[in-house]
Amino acid sequence: MTDYDLIVLGGGAAGLMAAFTAGNRGRRVLVLERSNKPGKKILMSGGGRCNFTNLHAGPENFICGNPHFVKSALSRFTQWDFIALVEKHGIAYHERKHGELFCDDSSRQILTMLLAECQQAGVTLLTAVETESVMADQGGTRRFCVTTGRGDFQADALVVATGGLSIPRLGGSGLGYDLARQFGMRVRPTRAGLVPFTFSGELKQVTGRLSGNAVEVTATSGRHQFTEAMLFTHRGLSGPAMLQLSSYWQPGEPVTIDLLTDWQLANQWLQMKRNQPRSLLRTLLAQHLPKSLVLELQTLFWAECAEWPLADYPDAQLIAIADQLKNWQLKPGGTEGYRTAEVTLGGVDTDQLSSKTMESNLQPGLFFIGEVVDVTGHLGGFNFQWAWASGAAAGNYV
Repeated sequence: MTDYDLIVLGGGAAGLMAAFTAGNRGRRVLVLERSNKPGKKILMSGGGRCNFTNLHAGPENFICGNPHFVKSALSRFTQWDFIALVEKHGIAYHERKHGELFCDDSSRQILTMLLAECQQAGVTLLTAVETESVMADQGGTRRFCVTTGRGDFQADALVVATGGLSIPRLGGSGLGYDLARQFGMRVRPTRAGLVPFTFSGELKQVTGRLSGNAVEVTATSGRHQFTEAMLFTHRGLSGPAMLQLSSYWQPGEPVTIDLLTDWQLANQWLQMKRNQPRSLLRTLLAQHLPKSLVLELQTLFWAECAEWPLADYPDAQLIAIADQLKNWQLKPGGTEGYRTAEVTLGGVDTDQLSSKTMESNLQPGLFFIGEVVDVTGHLGGFNFQWAWASGAAAGNYV
């Protein structure tokens, strides 16, 4: 049986961060990763360029049962701290919209950086290791014993960085939740987040015919609203606006889409009725929306008068059609689920963790970080920033 000061379960973003942070403090660290390679989610993120943080990262960008929980970790390891690490390794990056930072070259640069930091800190990393059981306080020389198919390992502290249930082909599993329950901790209900919506019936046919078209919209569900791109797919609706909204949407709720966010449509049409009385509605709309989308909307909202010039429409009818386009109500059948979800909502209850160290309030030496915790960021680099911040919080304490 091999002894360490710290065992980290999970070789993803949070786990590697915690590992080298602790290693730099002289701790003997072992990382156990169940996949054949570490950091698979890092490699596929951001279209292969890794949206590694966001310039505007702050507590308001996170969903958590206790919205104050994230403040401590985020303030003690900020986006600027991670940017400094990226620059130290000479990784070129650029800013896209909304403060999103991406590698100029490849996501692999971020993973290579993390692994280099781990190597320099003396971290031992084992891959393709399945954790079979974890035992604590059994009278041995160390507090935790981790049994795996490749032997038993002991350590004074255990950091659980096993991720969530999203994208299981990249190594996601429910192990972290099982361990939390094993040690008497609460796990808040989990579901897929940052995930495309699916539809059935006529709407599925409509989105299928429009697959590949993207438009800038304002999407609303309940009190939450996002203005970003929406993408039609063969199964439903995706794109940043829909992914963001999915983290707040509840099954059965409608989603409202404003297809012409920057336009006071009714007033403009009434003015055009006077100035361009022979124009067709679809001609006017095709100046702002894809023609194929306009034709679908025409079928849905004004098919019986599609060939009428503006002059033939009563004002009230123009106003009603404009309202439908500004408030298109859709009821999703569901989402694509964990298979394509970028994150898992819910997780280990933060009321039972120290916000400063990520240590369990019930089991000394047991830490939970990253996606396994009930903290979910918005789209745009925020979930990586939580991984870095929570990993640093634990690594600086264990």
